[in-house]
Amino acid sequence: MATEATFTVPSDKFPLGTIFERLPGVTVELERIVPARDVVIPYFWVRGTAVDDVERAFTEHPGVKQIEFIDAVEDESLLRVEWAVDYDDVLTALTETKVALIEAVGTNTQWTFEIRGDARSDIVAFQSRCRELDIPTTLTELHALTPVETASEAALTEKQQEALVLAYDRGYFESPREVTMEDIGDDLGISEQAVASRLRRGIKRVLGSTLTGVAASSR
Repeated sequence: MATEATFTVPSDKFPLGTIFERLPGVTVELERIVPARDVVIPYFWVRGTAVDDVERAFTEHPGVKQIEFIDAVEDESLLRVEWAVDYDDVLTALTETKVALIEAVGTNTQWTFEIRGDARSDIVAFQSRCRELDIPTTLTELHALTPVETASEAALTEKQQEALVLAYDRGYFESPREVTMEDIGDDLGISEQAVASRLRRGIKRVLGSTLTGVAASSR
């Protein structure tokens, strides 16, 4: 089932984040991503500044090959950037795992990426690739695009369902386990103890809902 997820990345861990060193109050938003041969060329907006030459507000970064000013309307500027193909970042992980980027917004504290995969496994693959590239991502939201809520799902809180889905997809319930609670906590941005609590309470609710349903059907 198609799945959407939201991740955050520290502002300085994405090439366009260099603008926040000079203009901490602006917002940067990627408009779209267009593949061009081996280079991904996105258009993006810089909002919240009337700087005449916003193009120069970006300092050099190894992940950026060229930035070109396109147009401006009041305090919003449209620019185009060509990425360096030999630099690994979030866009590299998106391209390699073929996960679609819905939206990306950056501030001086963090970047927020909304992505979509054809299945939950695509989101897991994206997370795994980010870890391989040493990109610190924090999962803040995960949900099916067209969810069909079962009785068990209805019994779960959103956080419990998120933790259970991630644990299942990452292989926590396999034997032997493919990940630890600490790994899951890193993805969710919570402690190992919090993961344990969410899984324990979530499993209890699922079992309670399932066993109640079985007992009722056997009467």
